Amino acid sequence: MIIIGLGNPGEEYADTYHNMGYMVVEKLAELMNKKINRAECSALTTVKENGDEKIVLAKPLTYMNLSGAAVKSLMSKYRQSADEIIVIYDDIDIPRYSVRVREKGSAGTHNGMRNIVSVIGTENFKRIRMGIGREDRELKDYVLGKIPSEDLKAFGETAEKIARLIAEYIKTKDFDRLMREGNSIK
Repeated sequence: MIIIGLGNPGEEYADTYHNMGYMVVEKLAELMNKKINRAECSALTTVKENGDEKIVLAKPLTYMNLSGAAVKSLMSKYRQSADEIIVIYDDIDIPRYSVRVREKGSAGTHNGMRNIVSVIGTENFKRIRMGIGREDRELKDYVLGKIPSEDLKAFGETAEKIARLIAEYIKTKDFDRLMREGNSIK
């Protein structure tokens, strides 16, 4: 299983709305007592052995709008099909701190997801969207803008909830439960 958190690499993008995926996989790595620090496949990764299964956590280093190359490379290296990956990312189209978990679907308005769908050639992969809402300013300025400290804590709490649900999913393989509980986060 490969769990990919989308974001942009580099200190200038830390704590921005577009790095919600990074935030979630970092929280998941903490729960697994792992560090995401291995460079491979145009991503930073860590691998957790879970019995005879490998759980790969990844943060692509290919900037958001080119995430597909890293995803495809990881899928090839670890011999995983699209239905064995989960992609986590920010979404302006759902309210702040809300979560939407789906087994498959369109890329919507998210350019990183559009690139992934285009490169791997399918929409049939699991995804978790973390709502950042919309603001009345230029989209690029908003998603690449620093999150105010009062909001950063709330986003961190949501990321922690998502990470805990994913950790449970890794144990149970019950995606319906992950969807039900994830979609109830408001």
